[in-house]
Amino acid sequence: MRVNRSVLAALAVLAAVCCAHATVQAQRRVVAIQRKRAADAARHSNEAAEVLRKIMSVPEKEIPRDLLESAEAVAVCPGVLKAAFIVGGRKGDCVISRRTLKRQWGAPAFYNLAGGSIGAQIGGAKTDYILLFMNPEALGGLMGDKFEIGGEAEATAGPVGRAAGASTNPRLNAGILTYSRSKGAFVGVSLKGVAITPDNDLNEAFYGKKASELLDGQEDTPVPTQVRALPLALARYSVRLPNK
Repeated sequence: MRVNRSVLAALAVLAAVCCAHATVQAQRRVVAIQRKRAADAARHSNEAAEVLRKIMSVPEKEIPRDLLESAEAVAVCPGVLKAAFIVGGRKGDCVISRRTLKRQWGAPAFYNLAGGSIGAQIGGAKTDYILLFMNPEALGGLMGDKFEIGGEAEATAGPVGRAAGASTNPRLNAGILTYSRSKGAFVGVSLKGVAITPDNDLNEAFYGKKASELLDGQEDTPVPTQVRALPLALARYSVRLPNK
């Protein structure tokens, strides 16, 4: 009986040690996943900011700053891949920042872009896209599980060049202005049949919130350090320049 009790006690201790080890290992896996997702979020925001910087570095080809200033939200989709030649399928990631109540740029939400025809393409290179949501109504579709450009919302190719914003008023005619950049060429482009869906695996892993919650809430809360790149770039380029 003493031997059996000793064996049972030893087994209980071993089980406790194994359970504690498994718990520690599980916690380490969770931390590793959180770090990876934070790195993913930072990378997406940094890439989006870099796309915006490249586009805005050439005044005669930039997005008119008064349009950026007036936009309710901006989506930047870097390096969208062409799925097949001629067919026109596309797949990529989008980062979307919305204006807060104080007209600052809020924490970016993460989305996926996929779909059919996206205007004229230049070869088979990766293409960057920028979408300006010009009013709250245009943002409505992003609150759901899937939002199709040209379906639920009217979109039109946006004007380019510093002077274009002063001579045109396209935001009165369409809720969304769309642009593309491929092989250095930047133009307004017509988007049709393109679906934007929330990447809530990333949003919830990084923020603990879904994309719709991030875009719906317009509180002026601090943007996490890791993803500040896009809001800071938008703040820089959405300031109206004096007329020359």
